[in-house]
Amino acid sequence: MTRYFVFLSYRGTAYYGWQLQPGRCTVQGVLAGALGTVLSQPTAVTGAGRTDTGVHASFFCAHFNAVREDLGDDGQVLYSLNSLLPDDIAVSRIVKVRSGANARFDALSRTYRYTISRVKDPFAADTSWLLHWPLDLQRLNEASTILLRHSDFTSFSRLHGGNRTNICRITQAEWHEEDGRTIFTVSADRFLRNMVRAIVGTLIPVGRGKLDPEGFEEIIKGRNRGLAGQSAPAHGLSLTAIEYPAELFI
Repeated sequence: MTRYFVFLSYRGTAYYGWQLQPGRCTVQGVLAGALGTVLSQPTAVTGAGRTDTGVHASFFCAHFNAVREDLGDDGQVLYSLNSLLPDDIAVSRIVKVRSGANARFDALSRTYRYTISRVKDPFAADTSWLLHWPLDLQRLNEASTILLRHSDFTSFSRLHGGNRTNICRITQAEWHEEDGRTIFTVSADRFLRNMVRAIVGTLIPVGRGKLDPEGFEEIIKGRNRGLAGQSAPAHGLSLTAIEYPAELFI
C-alpha cells in the first residue's frame, strides 16, 4: 500500500465539521466516499485535525492508503474526484508521502483566520461574523501579543474536551483591516478544540474598550474557561495553512 496526502478546501456551512459522526454529513465522510468510488476500494481518510460545525478550510490535508503508486501523477484521478465531490469541497493535489506520514501528528503548525464584517454583505454571510461595533485594532493587537508569552490555554479550551494537555505554542497572533473587514490571524503548533473562537470572543471586549489587555492576560493566567468570553460564531473561522516537514514528501 502507498500512502498519500490529499490537499483540499471546503466551505463548512453544510457540514457537521470534518470528523465522522453517525447519521451526520461531514467532510471526512463525503471525501472518503468519493475516494472509495474513484479508487474502487473502501478508503479511510485521516485529517490534519477537526473543524467544528460550520467552520471552513481554505487549506486542509488528510492522508489515505491506496494500492496504486501513481495517483499523484494521474490527472484523471483528480478530475474524477472533483467531479464526484459537491461544489463546496475541492481537492487541489494528491501527493505521495513516506509510509508513516501522518496528516495530523506530523503537522508542524496550523494557521487560522477569523473574519469580521463591519457592514452587512449577503456574499459574506456564511464566512464572516457581522459586528457593527467599532473595534480598536491597536488594543486588539496589544492584547493578542500577550498570547505569545503564554502556553497554557485552559481558559480557551472546550470544557470536558478530553485534551491530554492544554499546552500550545502560539507563534503569530495579529489583527488587520482588509477590504472593509477586520481579520484575526493566529498560528500555533497545535490548537485546542474551540480555542480560536474562544480567543476571538474574549478579545472583542478588548477591542470595544470594555476589557483592558491586562485583564485579558489575567483571564489566560486564570486557566478557567468560565473566566473567558463566549465563543465567536463558527462561520467566521477558516483554517488557512498547515506546515509539514519537507522530508515527508516523495
